[in-house]
Amino acid sequence: MSDAATISGIAAVRFSGTTSAVLRKLAILVILAAVWQAAAVWTAKPILLPSFTATMSALADGLWNDGLLSSSWTSLTVLVKGYALAVAISLVLVSLAVANGFARETLRTLISMFNPLPAIAILPLAMLWFGLGQASLIFVLVHSVLWPFSLAALGGFDGVPETQRLVGRNYGLKGPAYVGLILIPAALPSILYGLKIGWAFAWRTLIAAELVFGVSSGQGGLGWYIFRNRNELFTDKVFAGLVLVIVIGLLVEGVVFRLLESLTVRRWGMQR
Repeated sequence: MSDAATISGIAAVRFSGTTSAVLRKLAILVILAAVWQAAAVWTAKPILLPSFTATMSALADGLWNDGLLSSSWTSLTVLVKGYALAVAISLVLVSLAVANGFARETLRTLISMFNPLPAIAILPLAMLWFGLGQASLIFVLVHSVLWPFSLAALGGFDGVPETQRLVGRNYGLKGPAYVGLILIPAALPSILYGLKIGWAFAWRTLIAAELVFGVSSGQGGLGWYIFRNRNELFTDKVFAGLVLVIVIGLLVEGVVFRLLESLTVRRWGMQR
């Protein structure tokens, strides 16, 4: 069999596997929607549990007429700022930890101290230090992402085989070049895992933070949209906001991170 035929066969198998996974996820979503609809009809209390169809109607109306789309964009803009800042800080700290024993123990101690601390617990401090606005949200997001991502990245660096480390040293690589050319590629599966965990923590932290003090730069985010409609007892709109939170999470997980993995660790054979 020629190389071209082999590559075509592998691509066909991967495409078939991806298609099957997508179909399975769609089937699961359809089943959940049907159970939701049946439960809402059975309880017959829309103020407590609106039906799936009513929620979808509220979602469409919110996106077109009630500012739900702009609220989502506001939340995502703040999230990207806090997430990127946390990842950048973490990479610097982990690089220092790899190069210096004292820095390593310092980072491990900080992770042990702050990783178990819920981001919501520091909301009062964030409001006291930075006021009611975007700076407070970014501070909370950095806290929620920094420690779990640092833990995953440091674990990935520690797991790099000694042979790869020796190759880098034999080529005379030191400092940032050693980290960028040897450690990061070898530890990429752990780094991507940390990015996904950090994203999940950041997304739920942002929504929770907006539910508490929600306005960012003069405009409410997605969490504030949910909170406002809850106060007005528009339960269908509350569920619509929650559905959008889930949809955005699924899209980021299933498209952004899936594509990033396909272009890196899956193509390199480091992950199935």
